[in-house]
Amino acid sequence: MNSFFCSVELLEHPELAGKPVAVAGCADDRHGIILAKNQLAKSFGVVTPETIISAKRKCPELVLLQPHHKKYEHYCHVINDIYLRYTDMVEPFSIDESWLDVTGSLKLFKKTAKELADEIRETVFKETGLSLSAGVSFNKVFAKMGSDYKKPYATTEITRDNFRELLWPLPAGDLFFVGKSSASKLSQMGIHTIGDIANADIRLLESVFGKHGAQMQADALGLDESEVSRWGEYSESKSVGHGVTFKRNISGEDEIRTAVKAISTRVAERLRKYSYKCQGVKVEIKDPNFITISRQRQLIEPSDLASDIAECAMDLIKENWIINNPIRLITITGINILEAAAEYSTQISIFDSKDKQEQTEKERALEQTLDKIKEKHGRDAISTASLIDNDLGI
Repeated sequence: MNSFFCSVELLEHPELAGKPVAVAGCADDRHGIILAKNQLAKSFGVVTPETIISAKRKCPELVLLQPHHKKYEHYCHVINDIYLRYTDMVEPFSIDESWLDVTGSLKLFKKTAKELADEIRETVFKETGLSLSAGVSFNKVFAKMGSDYKKPYATTEITRDNFRELLWPLPAGDLFFVGKSSASKLSQMGIHTIGDIANADIRLLESVFGKHGAQMQADALGLDESEVSRWGEYSESKSVGHGVTFKRNISGEDEIRTAVKAISTRVAERLRKYSYKCQGVKVEIKDPNFITISRQRQLIEPSDLASDIAECAMDLIKENWIINNPIRLITITGINILEAAAEYSTQISIFDSKDKQEQTEKERALEQTLDKIKEKHGRDAISTASLIDNDLGI
């Protein structure tokens, strides 16, 4: 969706058409932050998230509106109901984004995928007054990037023939799942574009980024083969999370890593308890001024291991937070939940070794053993050394 929160609010404020508008939390508080902005506000350099006082310096005429999350949830359901008229393969990624697999619908509607995307855009706008941009492609990563390629209210088709021409010249940071920190590291390595990632030495990428380096290159090469889930395939509980408000503010990589490991352990325990696996991880951080950011990322494959969740969470934090800034609260959530026993497609990377697969099984056996010890003797029966006598409130 295009400027979703702002667009929903502006449905009831037609008098603000043509003005820079932003949705902000705690508008009367100088520490409040920008949650969303329209295209005009964006042209002034207003970004999400930044403080209201900072946004007002850039754009003194900026009109601020209070958020109404129930409205956003309502329109989220309305829009996904429209998608479901075209296919049952609808997988929400966030409140304003969904993947649709329309492979089985093309003959029924007698349209190409691009024509179907255009019809969906027009239908959503006609019935809700809200606009969206669509990406049409042969995999989920490129479809997502297509939806961001041209805004507002456009359809971009990325094919096996044109993806090098369209995407490879873009900055490396524009590749889906590559954050600011990773983009900065890539730049220091002389890797500046998505094409550079595609053509980089895989051993160099893995030496710096681990398995995420191999995944970055696979995505740049168009090798993502993850499937779109059928609507309702997720369990009734679509997420499993745990958060901690610390006894004191924490900062620095060592303290944050200690907290992330402990929180991820709780999330993984709960996933295994209910026989779930998560397909992605969301991290929410709140600072002492109650400014909050939320970031999420898909995992390479579904997991119920604390090590996988913690690694993904730390990557998100390092890419999106100044590591020495104080943190009051961290919440880590396993998202896009699947039944652990459900069938799902996993593409084993050619870079995965037998030793790596064996290591994963060892980690699973260890974490399951710890589950049994805690179940029998209580949660305090066993813990990591870094948490003994800690003053974080964990």
